[in-house]
Amino acid sequence: MGKNKLAKFADMEAFENVLQFPYSRIAAGEDFENRGRWNAVFGNDNPIVLELGCGKGEYTVELAKKNPDKNFIGIDIKGARMWTGAKSALEQKLRNVMFLRCEIEFLSKFFAEDEVSEIWITFPDPQMKKCSKRLVSTRFVGMYSKILKDDGIVHLKTDSPFLYKYTELMTEHNKLQVLRKTDDIYGICPDDEILSIKTNYEQQWLQRGLTIKYIAFKPEFKETYIEPQEEIEFDSYRSYNRFRRTANQ
Repeated sequence: MGKNKLAKFADMEAFENVLQFPYSRIAAGEDFENRGRWNAVFGNDNPIVLELGCGKGEYTVELAKKNPDKNFIGIDIKGARMWTGAKSALEQKLRNVMFLRCEIEFLSKFFAEDEVSEIWITFPDPQMKKCSKRLVSTRFVGMYSKILKDDGIVHLKTDSPFLYKYTELMTEHNKLQVLRKTDDIYGICPDDEILSIKTNYEQQWLQRGLTIKYIAFKPEFKETYIEPQEEIEFDSYRSYNRFRRTANQ
């Protein structure tokens, strides 16, 4: 492990806006001590909004700046990446943003029922060959429905035609309310203050001529979710590796 990464991990232990919870405690059956009391952590009753797979935390920080009446939590397992957003939030003295280092599949260990108002998923790996790992798969959406309030919303922003189509089908099969969707954010609503937030990663996709898609929907608690069985064309520009482009692109 490089010295720079070790230094970042040391910083993360000291950052007041970063919370970490060892997997060993999850494996032992423990719940996170702040589960069910996140508003007390922030010191207000404002809505709780999560960004899952937040990476460097750029979107989390920008959302917090534009929405001072909401509390934002960026979630990722990669601490060295998260360091960037956590440090930026501290430097800007943003009191409505925190970062949580954990695996997304254990969200119920960190958030109680009806504790979260919104979930943002920005540019996740589409996992074209592994449905259960897609962050908008029925497995995860069922999980989100338990921690979201009754009117809770999931926002997906993606460059992937595959993932966008999959999400459309998933919402259709499960009769979930779609609040808004577009297959070209910057062609249809380029001035949208929230959707036009661009991370460094998103700018790379835009420079390659890709369109950015968005869909917002309301999960519902269901005993069983229906998984789409339709065959969806794989993204041609990254067939099996997120960062490898095919010769045809």
